Amino acid sequence: MAIQSLGYIGINSTKSEDWGRFATGLLGMQPVDRSRARQAFRMDDRKQRLLVQAEGGDGLGFLGWEMESRADLDALGARLEAHGVTVARGTRALADERQVGDLIRFSDPGGNALEAFCDPMIATDAFVPGRPISGFLTGPLGMGHIVLNVAEIDTLMPFYRDVLGFHVSDYGLEPYKLYFFHVNGRHHSFAMVGSGRRGVHHFMVELGSLDDVGQGYDLAQGEEGRVAYTLGRHANDHITSFYAHTPSGFFVEYGWGGRIIDPATWQPHETTDGPSLWGHDRLYDMPEAQRAKLREMRLSAAARGVRVPMPAPNCAWLDAVVAQE
Repeated sequence: MAIQSLGYIGINSTKSEDWGRFATGLLGMQPVDRSRARQAFRMDDRKQRLLVQAEGGDGLGFLGWEMESRADLDALGARLEAHGVTVARGTRALADERQVGDLIRFSDPGGNALEAFCDPMIATDAFVPGRPISGFLTGPLGMGHIVLNVAEIDTLMPFYRDVLGFHVSDYGLEPYKLYFFHVNGRHHSFAMVGSGRRGVHHFMVELGSLDDVGQGYDLAQGEEGRVAYTLGRHANDHITSFYAHTPSGFFVEYGWGGRIIDPATWQPHETTDGPSLWGHDRLYDMPEAQRAKLREMRLSAAARGVRVPMPAPNCAWLDAVVAQE
């Protein structure tokens, strides 16, 4: 019954033209469907991964979590209902819109709209990126990860950990609570920031080459105000990335070299080195005390010579999953 990966993300936005330029010209996604009401973008052999719909406001529309079969989908629906969560079956029209075989819809305790689905539709033609890139790291690891701002992590923890079955990868308590969860070998597919706010903090897409990220960084720096975090490397998932402002006011993390873990042996733990080993300087408005704390944590890591491994050329766990599929 386990959720396998983050399959797709839906964004509500009235800035469709801006999203089209951002998703293709900077991120390198392929536009595949466009109307006055919605846009869809590919990242791989799936018919779509990112959907932007012309709904009121700008922010998260829904998250789509992939499951292996309809039986797993039914089991998850029953489990949710047993915990008092209202579950609705997706109509055939909605499944077609999402390009999946079947889906259910529900919300987390914070009001975020979630979907679980099975049987994603595969495109018959090859992925053609919106700009020259080597491609995205998806497959069994899913689309990437999503990080939500939440008012209070403790009220959402039982839902994601105990009901949905997400597994804690690690967590930090300073300068704010951060909890990271894995559902496959990607270090995290979901995370929560106890910022006291609600909404998307960022979603991450992972590239096949560091040069893809570096060239994307150059492109982002060519647009005034586009870069939100400078190039840097995270302490927990080891990814090298920068963050860009989206047309909807949250961020996209654009990275390479993320950590692959073995879910069977991984042990959750607290991290104390801060979010980043170096870089990721915040260029947007934030409380100065918080900015200073983040800088202090990075300088402490530098003074102690903290190092993390570079990405391995091969991952036994991922190779085994790919071979099985």
